[in-house]
Amino acid sequence: MQKLQFNAPKELSQVYLVGGAVRDKLLGRACHDRDFVVVGESEQKMLSLGFLAVGDDFPVFLHASSKEEYALARTERKTGKGYRGFSADARQEITIEEDLARRDLTINSMAMDANGKIIDPFDGQKDLVKKVLKHTTAAFCEDPVRVLRLARFYARLGPEWHIDDATKKLMSDMHKNGELSHLVAERVWKETERALMEPYPHLFFETLIEFDLFPELLKMRGVPQPAKHHPEGDVYVHTMLVVQRAADLNLDLATRFAALTHDFGKPVAYEQFGKLHGHEKLGIEVIEGFCQRLKIPKKLADIAKLTSDNHTHCHKINELSPKTIHAFLIDKMNALKQEKRFLQFLDACACDSQGRGPTLVNKPYFQADIAMSYLSSLKLLDAKKVVQHALDNGKSGKQISEALRTAEIDNIRQHQLDLKD
Repeated sequence: MQKLQFNAPKELSQVYLVGGAVRDKLLGRACHDRDFVVVGESEQKMLSLGFLAVGDDFPVFLHASSKEEYALARTERKTGKGYRGFSADARQEITIEEDLARRDLTINSMAMDANGKIIDPFDGQKDLVKKVLKHTTAAFCEDPVRVLRLARFYARLGPEWHIDDATKKLMSDMHKNGELSHLVAERVWKETERALMEPYPHLFFETLIEFDLFPELLKMRGVPQPAKHHPEGDVYVHTMLVVQRAADLNLDLATRFAALTHDFGKPVAYEQFGKLHGHEKLGIEVIEGFCQRLKIPKKLADIAKLTSDNHTHCHKINELSPKTIHAFLIDKMNALKQEKRFLQFLDACACDSQGRGPTLVNKPYFQADIAMSYLSSLKLLDAKKVVQHALDNGKSGKQISEALRTAEIDNIRQHQLDLKD
């Protein structure tokens, strides 16, 4: 292993690169953030060397020029519930091996010195080769955030990896004993947001589905769908395929979130009516509750609700009347003023259509092109001219708005005829 370029002052004799940076280096992956552990030093020594103290609960410092994070080696002791219920011991006698023992997974519990030597007391390198996610010590169960992090790593690394059976049991025990109930909403969403942007986001949700963190998804299990339109299976299977399709297409967070939530209303519709009709509007309230519970940003909540309410309109755009298309594009989607959001919506609809198993995953979603052609036609309409004409004819207030609406519907009607020619 080649030597590393450390920015640490020469006065610090025991400095180690730790955690994800070592893991990613061994995996041959790019690493954008490097964290370091310093052994055998004190807070006073770090401050005297120009480091900036940033840790509230334990001694963490920023390098003055590189801004990389340096922490004193420490151990942790459980003192309460949740991920904040710890006390730290950062005495100068703490070794690098003791510091690594407090970390979550074996593949994250390695260190590397400036000469490239690996310190690996928990066989993280072997688990990298075996592609297994395994807890470092039984202390894993003391911090509920570690369950979320493990699921996110799984979403990053992919289905070739697996979770160690003993680790699965620890996670299940944490659910049963109530430790996961101490997760705060902001942290659940932060890890979920990150997981949605990983290459395999469906693995995050599949790992956590039994732990009462996402009851909206759990309720999808076993809800049947018409085989003619959904050969892939139930609503949960479909939703995971849709989210994964959004990731495969490298779509943005808003689109992936809309893909995740677009069918939240199906379990409600099935419970109330024994069928899925009306699930679009029923999903709005479920999404609102989901977003409130996890404190999800309003911008994401808005596109999720719009997608739930309107995705079947988009699927059937060739069957809609000009008035209905106008209501869809202008009244509901506000596509002329919110074109970026409309494009995100169309991408989510495409994922919905293609997330139905291997025979449909590459089927072109022509409805998006048609929807955009209607929007392009409407953009060519001279709205100022329409308004001026209405004013010249003595109209005012709502009459002007109605004149513009009539012109837009006429534009859509003509474009519809052009498409049929």
